[in-house]
Amino acid sequence: MKGSGEGLKDDVVASVKRQLLEEADERTRESGQRFFKEEVLLYGVKASVVRQIAKKSLREMDGREKEEIFALCEELLKSDYGEEAAIAFEWAYSRRKEYEPSDFAVFEGWLSRYVNSWAKCDTLCNHTLGTFIEMYPGYLDNLKVWTGSENRWLRRAAAVTLILPARKGLFLEEVFEISDLLLLDADDLVQKGYGWMLKEASKSHQQEVFDYVMKNKVRMPRTALRYAIEKMPEDLRRRAMAR
Repeated sequence: MKGSGEGLKDDVVASVKRQLLEEADERTRESGQRFFKEEVLLYGVKASVVRQIAKKSLREMDGREKEEIFALCEELLKSDYGEEAAIAFEWAYSRRKEYEPSDFAVFEGWLSRYVNSWAKCDTLCNHTLGTFIEMYPGYLDNLKVWTGSENRWLRRAAAVTLILPARKGLFLEEVFEISDLLLLDADDLVQKGYGWMLKEASKSHQQEVFDYVMKNKVRMPRTALRYAIEKMPEDLRRRAMAR
């Protein structure tokens, strides 16, 4: 006989999978695949519907412990489907007020084991990990360690975890340190990641980011440079792009 926890796990995960299958559409799946260079597993469910399923299931799990929710997240992540990952990360973010330092190992484990596309990387990092880092900035050094990983998604995560904090003007020193560590990365998705981080930082620190770009523009890949200056005035963009 199954325990109540295991029964809940089976019921919730099975319900989510059933709803996704019911909403799956081949045209949507094919359209979604075009956003990725690599082959990804998708049901073909529109993002708005995925969010509805995530919110509905959260209401049904109201009152459950954070650890139980995180265990359910892991069950969804094991499937490798993009929509299930999106729901898992929505569930994890819903418990952000309860984050504690030990949760970093959980999130890092998900990154290492289950993240295999830019969409999964950005969804987990922008909200769950970004919020965690704002709460516990002592873990910024762990992001710097990720820049040396052989796993491209950990390297991208080092930058995109700081997207929302950088947008608020936070952690400028670390933004530049991580950019330095990723500066010559050959992976275009990593280049786009740290370029995006610089772009967000420029909204509060335009001159500092512009100075950083000008100092490094000879070596910085053009992909990263274009992302970094995208929101700057035209005259600054021209100066940054000039060889």
